[in-house]
Amino acid sequence: MIKNYFKIAFRNLLRNKGFSALNIAGLAIGMASAILILLWMQNEISYDRFHKNDAYLYQAWNRGIASNKLECWESTPNILGPTLKLEQPEIANIARTDYRWFVTSVGEKKLSTKCMYADPSFLQMFSFPMIKGDDKTALNSVYDMVVTEKMAIKMFGNTEVLGKIIKIDQDNFTVSGVLKDLPTNTAFDFEYILPWSYLAKLNGGDEPRWGDNSYYTFVQLQPTANLAAVNAKIANISRKHTNGEIKEEIFLHPISKWHLYSNFENGKVVGGRIAIVITFGIIAAFILLIACINFMNLSTARSEKRAKEVGIRKVVGAGKGALVGQFLGESMLIALISGVLALILVQLSIDAFDGLAGKQLAIPYSSVYFWITGLLFVLFTGALAGSYPAFFLSSFKPVVVLKGSFKRTNALISPRKVLVVLQFSFAIILIVSTIIVTQQMKYAQARETGYERGQLAYHYLTGDLGKKYPLVKKELLAAGIAVSVTKTYSPLTQAWSNRWDPVWEGKAPADKTVFDVFSEDDGLVKTAGLKIIHGRDMDLTQFPTDSTAIILNEAAVKAMNFKNPVGQIISLEDTKWHVTGVVKDFIIRSPYEATYPMVIFGSKYGGNVINLKLNAANSTADNIKAAEKIFKTYNPQYPFEYHFANDDYARKFDDTQRTASIIGIFAALTIFISCLGLFGLAAYMAESRIKEIGVRKVLGASVRSITTLLSKDFLQLVIVSLIIATPIAWFLMNLWLNDYPYHTPLKWWVFAMAGIMAVFVSVITVSFQAIKAAMANPVKSLRSE
Repeated sequence: MIKNYFKIAFRNLLRNKGFSALNIAGLAIGMASAILILLWMQNEISYDRFHKNDAYLYQAWNRGIASNKLECWESTPNILGPTLKLEQPEIANIARTDYRWFVTSVGEKKLSTKCMYADPSFLQMFSFPMIKGDDKTALNSVYDMVVTEKMAIKMFGNTEVLGKIIKIDQDNFTVSGVLKDLPTNTAFDFEYILPWSYLAKLNGGDEPRWGDNSYYTFVQLQPTANLAAVNAKIANISRKHTNGEIKEEIFLHPISKWHLYSNFENGKVVGGRIAIVITFGIIAAFILLIACINFMNLSTARSEKRAKEVGIRKVVGAGKGALVGQFLGESMLIALISGVLALILVQLSIDAFDGLAGKQLAIPYSSVYFWITGLLFVLFTGALAGSYPAFFLSSFKPVVVLKGSFKRTNALISPRKVLVVLQFSFAIILIVSTIIVTQQMKYAQARETGYERGQLAYHYLTGDLGKKYPLVKKELLAAGIAVSVTKTYSPLTQAWSNRWDPVWEGKAPADKTVFDVFSEDDGLVKTAGLKIIHGRDMDLTQFPTDSTAIILNEAAVKAMNFKNPVGQIISLEDTKWHVTGVVKDFIIRSPYEATYPMVIFGSKYGGNVINLKLNAANSTADNIKAAEKIFKTYNPQYPFEYHFANDDYARKFDDTQRTASIIGIFAALTIFISCLGLFGLAAYMAESRIKEIGVRKVLGASVRSITTLLSKDFLQLVIVSLIIATPIAWFLMNLWLNDYPYHTPLKWWVFAMAGIMAVFVSVITVSFQAIKAAMANPVKSLRSE
């Protein structure tokens, strides 16, 4: 019997090649799209879940009042970890981390590389496989270093590097271990690890500075520990060790939530990247559903072709269950063929998708779970796609179909019409989403940054550049390479630090307003093209006391409630800073966020970056080449590594650009799959009404009128889809935009454009078959009458 069913299934596939191809293609594309999204989701969900201790790993966070709100932040004091380990028996281990960029050298090879400082226990807490060395002793010495395979190959050309020396600044480090390259689904990002003891040495000792939240603290609990009890015990540890001066609480955030649940409101987790993961999961489900809807529609549309087969089978004794099983088997066979094609499509497109999504995804062919899951996925798809046709076809009454009185129904509302409306409704929602995400990105890109990014380059103060900065600056200006040069705490596009401890006259004792921290020596306004509102920029030549000057942005003036800010005194630690000017707010963080209050300190605060406003009279290439000679002259031991503010600013939009691109691609695929179904339905409709069309032509109907007749039903369904999809899309996009303090308004033309696109594509799809039918010779269609 089963063999007979397979024969019938294959014969039906071969007899109806066109419809079979549409069914298989639609399912294959839908399944391939869903697989790609599921691989992306699996990568997101599995972040840092591969550690053997993942059930017991946590990160310590701060919770307290900042900017008059209950806020949470992940940076902690350096002394927190050792104190927790000493005082809390429920804590099995701790590890602190911090990041730096260094120039590493081996012989003449010098490269800028990313370092992570960590306690020796880091390698036991986290499962980053060590292929050479001992993870228990690899970071015990001050001058030990553990490198990744990538770092080893970059510096030496191979991974046989144990005992070899790498120079960092003026110190020599011995490679004591080699780690496998980090997977893409981890929050950690480094090329090598240096011992925490070396960082303490650079800082002049591991001082117990409870007020300095500059480091990350990770905790491993004992298997028997209760998280709620531990959080209750450690909440006031900072207050306890500072006699109540620090009022912030400490709490532990589990590793399972680091990546997906990182947004906090009023001190509690409210979500994060999980919203994007859920959104793409819904997209995957709907794309697969739309592909299955195609199968349902095309199968039920050809119901007349198989009505007599069903009638005869029932007459000879076949029950409804057997017929349902047969039709489900046929759909699963098609799903299996589609699944194989889908896997081929995924393999061919995965590299392109990786580039688009910024991931490194791979199909786990060696995993038994993958094949079991894949088979279940195919069977589920086949069952879903074939369920309605199976029950629909098996429900035919043999008396009716064998008498030849079985007729198609053309009800106002039918399952087929509902399914077509559902397809196009989702497609329109995706089109609207793509347009609005793109509009939001363009809206933020068009936002006034408050400074001029063109020709603005910067270089970190590496090696001797800190000491020789005045000479470098003088030569850059004298050579006409730059029209202005200034030294700052961080690049103009990055916020490296913030603090709430500046004190001014009239500040309330409970005021914990957070200020972004920046600094300059002088000439920042000219170099960056900032706009002075009150006062002046710093000028150390004319005003030597400007080393303790301070400039505020508009948001800071408002936060401090200054009516006449210039001349005000702001105290920070042991220094009194005098306000010389106010600048218009400029974007240093996300362009989607409101501007934070900012204090720009004078040169006494220090600096890490040289900023150059390149001379526009010269070509950029000539300026960079000439600047390289000067930097090499004064800092020969380090490579010349410049960056452009424009490039940095553009990277702020990468994540939104990826989201828009991915949604756009799947919106296009949704439309394409839906149109495959429309194409098949239109072809069958034209075929089933061929004699009617012939009669109409004989009676004088034009090609245009017949085309309109055959197309209008489908066009009406797409218009109904637009009516249904518009309020849903508006609600969802309004909800998404409200997450951004700075966002584009929702405009009516977005929904109109999505509707026009859907109508246009559907009309083109249906019209092709309609025109073909309308132009057919009526003599051939009426010959049998």
